[in-house]
Amino acid sequence: MKLKKLRRITFRLRKVAAADSKSVCIVGDFNNWNTHAAPMKKLKDGDCCIELDLEAGREYLFRYLIDELKWENDRNADKYVSIVAVERDDRK
Repeated sequence: MKLKKLRRITFRLRKVAAADSKSVCIVGDFNNWNTHAAPMKKLKDGDCCIELDLEAGREYLFRYLIDELKWENDRNADKYVSIVAVERDDRK
């Protein structure tokens, strides 16, 4: 069995993007888009920050969720990917 090499990555959302927020979580494919799995810590300067150990050599999709209401992109991301949301119909 081959061990996956992990790398510690720091994510930071600047104060200007999350001013007056009560909570900020990073949500992405690395945590199955769980909106509560990775709450970020608010720093003294007002930025929000979290360090995650992620598999090296992969690209990840993620966004920040502010106060469980507002989605924010990472302005310093290496690239952006447009994703079309698909609504699921469970009435069948």
